[in-house]
Amino acid sequence: MRVLGVDPGLTRCGVGVVDGIPGRPPEMVGVGVVRTPADLELSRRLLRIEESVEEWISRYRPDVVAVERVFAQHNVQTVMGTAQAAGVAMLVAARRGLPVALHTPSEVKAAITGSGRAAKDQVGAMVTRVLRLESAPRPADAADALALAICHVWRGGTTARLQHAQELAAAQSKRQRAAFAVEVRRRNAAREAR
Repeated sequence: MRVLGVDPGLTRCGVGVVDGIPGRPPEMVGVGVVRTPADLELSRRLLRIEESVEEWISRYRPDVVAVERVFAQHNVQTVMGTAQAAGVAMLVAARRGLPVALHTPSEVKAAITGSGRAAKDQVGAMVTRVLRLESAPRPADAADALALAICHVWRGGTTARLQHAQELAAAQSKRQRAAFAVEVRRRNAAREAR
């Protein structure tokens, strides 16, 4: 599975692509940061992020896009910018027909480090170790994007398989109920015919 991780932000939007399957070490395919100047009009900043995410999807052809779920912060301005950048990434993925997975920061930290309260440098160190890199990707937004992609490979694949199994079980149950109803009607009709 190839995952594009997006750590949304207006000034720096981290992007990272990882190939992997649960149970095997993932491999980094690409990593970077989309930057937009703070003095640029908001709509132009969002357009730059949109164009960049489009370019990453075209270049790397991911199977899924994992985006950090926006959470409440004390700085409303920061939350708004993060949410807008996340929305743009989700829109681009949806336009391309790609599934989008949202992971909370604590979920990603727990998946990568074992602690949902890990510091950014701990996440960067573990991303470096897991992907067997020589040094941690910089800035931290790039490492965070890779952490999102790794988290989805490790957790999202399992979640998707469980959901698929539940859908198969529900469909089988529905077929069995329909077959039972047909048999009940057949027996009732046979009883009435006697």
